[in-house]
This record gives sequence, C-alpha cells and structure tokens, in this order.
Amino acid sequence: MTEILVLYYSHGGSVRDMAKLIARGVSSVAGAQARLRTVPRISANHEATEPDIPGSGDPYVELADLKECAALALGSPTRFGNMAAPLKYFLDGTSSLWLDGALIGKPAAVFTSTGSLHGGQESTLLSMMLPLLHHGMLLLGLPYSEPALLNTSTGGTPYGASHLAGTMDDKAISTDEKALCIALGKRLAETALKLKQSS
Repeated sequence: MTEILVLYYSHGGSVRDMAKLIARGVSSVAGAQARLRTVPRISANHEATEPDIPGSGDPYVELADLKECAALALGSPTRFGNMAAPLKYFLDGTSSLWLDGALIGKPAAVFTSTGSLHGGQESTLLSMMLPLLHHGMLLLGLPYSEPALLNTSTGGTPYGASHLAGTMDDKAISTDEKALCIALGKRLAETALKLKQSS
C-alpha cells in the first residue's frame, strides 16, 4: 500500500475533521491508505504542553512518518494569516530530512480553517507551502474542474482545502468544503501512485 501522511494541528477540532475527510479521499483510491498524525501544543517558550503520547485521537508525528510517506497533506488553523506555532515548531525540526533530501519529489497539499471568511485562508496555505518547497516537494492545489470550488460560499481555494469555522459558533464543514477535502485527498493519492509507477 502507498501511504499518504495527513499531518495536522487542530485547536478547536475543525482541522482534525478536515484531515479525516482528506484521509477518506486518500482511501477512495485503490492502493493508497492514509496515515493520520498530529503535533502537540506548545507553550510560549516552545515546550510541549501535552504528554509524550496523546490520551486519545491520532498519534503524534515522528520524522520517520515523513520519511516513509509517499505524499503529504499538511493542515493547520490560521494564526494571523500564518500556520499555528505547534506545526511550525515541528517543521523547524525537520532539517535532518532536508539534509538527506528525504522529501524531494514527493507530492504535497495543504489545508486550513479560519474563524472569518477573510481571515487569512490563502496566506496560511501559502505559509505552509514554503517549507515544503524548501524540502523539494511537488505542490498540488485544487483545479477549477472541481465543481465545489466554483459553488462554495464558505471555504475552498485553488491553493488547497479550507473551511470557515466562524469566530464563536464553530460551524460544521459545509457540503462544498467536504467535497473539496475529499477531492484533495484523492488527487494527492492518485498523483503519488502515478509517480510511484513511473519511477
């Protein structure tokens, strides 16, 4: 099986829910399966504030997960138009993979959730792309051939999947947002398999 790593940080649960939808899209492709991983919260002085092993939910990511995966979907809530600190902190510790070229040529995609419609969805997606470009990954977005991208009135961008959670009410993921998450996972898995077959 070709493993696709779906790595995320989620504070309120929306990004976690998106990760599960992306994993569903990955699993819809024959020969592909998703490996869901998360990162722990950190304090202001960059120390983990959670136990080494989560009490529930997905396991914490290890560098080996990145090395072993055939592709990566990376997700984070927006923090002032940027990825959240816990995810950035983890990515800052991937220099050994960069030195080894472990991620070069692997496809990647990004996803996010924001509190407001113009709360930095696209800039957050772009901020997550930057370290992936430095790692030599091949970035995938969502083409406008996806009908939901033209119909959505909440989240959804050509840069990657996104969700409008709202500032107080934590809105459910809309039908269009769900379709785009699943489409992104499917596209990522299909691309990883094509690259694997051509090598």
